[in-house]
Amino acid sequence: MTSIPTTPPTTVEAEPTGRFAWYRSMSPQGRKAFKGAFGGYALDSYDFLVLPMAMVAITAYFGLTTAQTGLLTTVTLLASAVGGVIAGMLIDRIGRVKTLMVTVATYALFTVLCGFATNYPMLLGFRTLQGIGFGGEWAAGAILVAEYAKARYRGRVLAWVQSSWAVGWALAVVVGTAVMNNVDPDLAWRVLFWTGALPAVLLVYVRRNVEDAPEVTERLAEKNARVPLSSIFQGDLTRRTFFATLLATGVMGGYYTFATWLPAYLKAERGLTVVGTGGYLSVLITGAFCGYVTAGHLVDRLGRKASFALFAFLSAGLLMTYVNIPEGSNTLLLVLGFPLGFSASAIFSGFGSYLAELYPSAVRGTGQSFTYNVGRAVGAIFPTAVGFSSAGVGGALIYGAIGYGLALVALLWLPETRGKELS
Repeated sequence: MTSIPTTPPTTVEAEPTGRFAWYRSMSPQGRKAFKGAFGGYALDSYDFLVLPMAMVAITAYFGLTTAQTGLLTTVTLLASAVGGVIAGMLIDRIGRVKTLMVTVATYALFTVLCGFATNYPMLLGFRTLQGIGFGGEWAAGAILVAEYAKARYRGRVLAWVQSSWAVGWALAVVVGTAVMNNVDPDLAWRVLFWTGALPAVLLVYVRRNVEDAPEVTERLAEKNARVPLSSIFQGDLTRRTFFATLLATGVMGGYYTFATWLPAYLKAERGLTVVGTGGYLSVLITGAFCGYVTAGHLVDRLGRKASFALFAFLSAGLLMTYVNIPEGSNTLLLVLGFPLGFSASAIFSGFGSYLAELYPSAVRGTGQSFTYNVGRAVGAIFPTAVGFSSAGVGGALIYGAIGYGLALVALLWLPETRGKELS
């Protein structure tokens, strides 16, 4: 009797479970992309935030006014819009990985050059050029990872990428505190900028290990892969682009207002030393990191819009409470730093997944980078307004709360995208 050959049963790979299932669910190449994007954004954060740590020393060295000091942050954010638009088109034309490398190299180079500035206009110029690289890095890394992540975990995956901002912020505080307390102030601010060369190490890793998702590589090989900037202003994408930009404007305006001016507020109006300021900022940063990773779960469970709305409301309320704590209550100031850092950072956790889901693959880089970075540039008006305000830094921080209000308005006109598969 002849036996009938049977086909062996297909082995079904078990779905990862546990706290880090979001990470294990990605392919090996996806995990490498995650590491590259995480490192890129952490160092992006570091290179941006060495300025607030050095702001007091720079102001004294060049004899700057408050408005001139605030302009150093403003030009960085304005230039980030230009860099974001350019990088967005590059993402869709030459790929996510190549654009990530270009932007990291750009912001690292001009951060280092800031340390060689001999006058205020030169420093302002280098800071402007640094902003061009700063503007494009986040979108390149976020899109790269979003296209590897599974829909059910995308919010958490991108939230962890976003959490690297807190890692870079913490590194800036540690290095900044050490340098400012052990090096002459006239040299210390230069040393801080020179440490901005750290991203060179990351470039080696990305060049050797990270690749675009296969479907993206295939599309880029086609002759018709290029799309104009106007593509994100056609049909239904027009309204999405406008209100996604307004959403980013409100969130960025709120965040950069207190991220830029809080160290100066703690020193000038609360009388804290550099060491004391570092302690308060460490609580704020710890809250920020916890906010990023916790909000990732809410983004996947509650939805993108509900998460944005929740944290916009909390951030505005906590910011106004923080700057209105009575004199002599610095302990309460320390305690409240944790929830303020938590909510103001948690709101960013939804951006990576949400903006990627709003746009089709062919214009994803252009759309995501444009909305995020133009919003960041317009949001730069808020920290500038603090510099020109006669109400003092503490009183003028109300502009941050106004920014979060704008974000709530923008959400009324945007769709929910939770669970959407990326085309």
